[in-house]
Amino acid sequence: MADQEIQAVRALLSSQPRPVGWAQRRERLDAVASIDGVAADISFEQVRIGPCDAEWSLAPGSDASKVLLFLHGGGYCSGSIKSHRGMVSEVGRAAKVRTLALGYRLAPEHPFPAAIEDALAAFDHLLGLGIPAGSIAISGDSAGGGLSLATMLRLRDGGRALPGCAWLASPWVDLAMTGASMASKAAIDPLIHREYLEELAAAYLDGTSAVDPLASPLHADLSGLPPCLIIVGSAETLLDDAVRIAGRLGAADVSTRVEIWPEMIHAWPLWAKRLTAGRMAIASVGAFLHEHLSG
Repeated sequence: MADQEIQAVRALLSSQPRPVGWAQRRERLDAVASIDGVAADISFEQVRIGPCDAEWSLAPGSDASKVLLFLHGGGYCSGSIKSHRGMVSEVGRAAKVRTLALGYRLAPEHPFPAAIEDALAAFDHLLGLGIPAGSIAISGDSAGGGLSLATMLRLRDGGRALPGCAWLASPWVDLAMTGASMASKAAIDPLIHREYLEELAAAYLDGTSAVDPLASPLHADLSGLPPCLIIVGSAETLLDDAVRIAGRLGAADVSTRVEIWPEMIHAWPLWAKRLTAGRMAIASVGAFLHEHLSG
């Protein structure tokens, strides 16, 4: 059953030619990632945080005093609140918390470190609402996973309170693309390949070194960070990013759990309505967040 489900998602992703240019790529990701819509019982509220759009979601029975701050993927150049709305709101339901999805500024129009500044502003916005840092989880998929780590590093280095925990899905943490799976998984990953990532990295970095710790947290001192859950599919070119960052976190004495899901592709919980493994992953994430958020 799992094989049939993931093959159907692969067919969905390959059903249209690859888009060209930033505008087409952004439209394509929004369309394909939001194809299944959102549940009718979840309430949404749009807000502005500085120059950025943001969106609250709340499922019935959730605790509004605990918040999942979500930073979407898309290689820092695409992705949006819309593309990730379904997954984010269902993780909020599973964790029984409120979510705040941030539409941070995108490259190449707004290169490094604009996204980090926006994420910090969103965290400060939550603190300003009276939500303690320990009641906030920070999270993201792909580039959003790297951005989540960079945001925590900035908080730590500033001597500030850190989130209660972090969830990283298929995280992109090495913009130099040195992981062995970048080549070994290239033939089976339907979404992410070296040439594509090189283009995204160049647009985001805009001359910054690819091994800058805030651009590529794989190269950072990770000590002092809160508990982290990392999920990744076995069919991803970014598999080694997830495995290596888990190892670096563990070596830095950070409580870390990594889950490698067989056959799954990049950011597969986006299509959880079609994938049993997507719904199971969301349940696992929800349990982790529920366990680690204080309040």
